[in-house]
Amino acid sequence: MGVLIGIDFGKKRTGLAHTDPQQIIASGLTTVATQKALPFLTDYEKENPIEKFVIGEPKQKDGNPSEIEQDILSFIRHLKKTFPTVMIVRQDERFTSKMAFNSLIQTGAKKKTRKDKAVIDEISATLILQSYLTSNSKPVV
Repeated sequence: MGVLIGIDFGKKRTGLAHTDPQQIIASGLTTVATQKALPFLTDYEKENPIEKFVIGEPKQKDGNPSEIEQDILSFIRHLKKTFPTVMIVRQDERFTSKMAFNSLIQTGAKKKTRKDKAVIDEISATLILQSYLTSNSKPVV
């Protein structure tokens, strides 16, 4: 069983998160410049088999796709070419950036940390991945 990778795609930076090998909990991995995301994931996969990519699906309040959706679809095409055997799924990511910022406030993070967009992107990727895990968990009987 491989890990799941959560991706919060951005034009400049991409936040990444991963699960433990048992796919129980999501944790932040890093934030990389978007053009370095695929090389980073290729190196990561050498040590940690990847089972699935969970990519954020940003939508506007009315449910229509966000303007960045075309860039995300292009990224997904490159991801499929680089990792042809790894499944790719989408997860609604509305409000994850706001939730990430609020979680920093709740944990008492300093103002400098709260303004660091790379930290927000990594936390957003973690929230996307954890949302996917929660929505796909099966009850234990």
